[in-house]
Amino acid sequence: MEILKQRILKDGVVKEGNVLKVDKFLNHQMDVKLFNDIGEEFAKRFAGTGVNKILTIESSGIGIACIAAQHFNSCPVIFAKKTLSKNLDGEMYITQVKSYTKGVTYDVMVSEKYLGKGDKVLIIDDFL
Repeated sequence: MEILKQRILKDGVVKEGNVLKVDKFLNHQMDVKLFNDIGEEFAKRFAGTGVNKILTIESSGIGIACIAAQHFNSCPVIFAKKTLSKNLDGEMYITQVKSYTKGVTYDVMVSEKYLGKGDKVLIIDDFL
């Protein structure tokens, strides 16, 4: 991920609390060419592993996950929702994640109908 490292060195900003701000190219304004290059790299690194689904979290991870999915034979992208909505039904996988930039802990959920026993899931987010 040398291309991402170089972009962070060029355009990333470290803010108070040791938070890396990458909104110029990764999660507020998105550099789709960079996303494509990262997606290609993910595909190379995980070639032969049988990845058939990509999982991310709403909302910042969706863009990069969708671009990366094209390099995995357009496998589906599933995103964990931060809020319960009327169109979420059935059994859910639920866990908590902490947003370091917002200082909030969220319950995130994914419908069990989208993740099966034999799935090989790659987790991609805007910043892990």
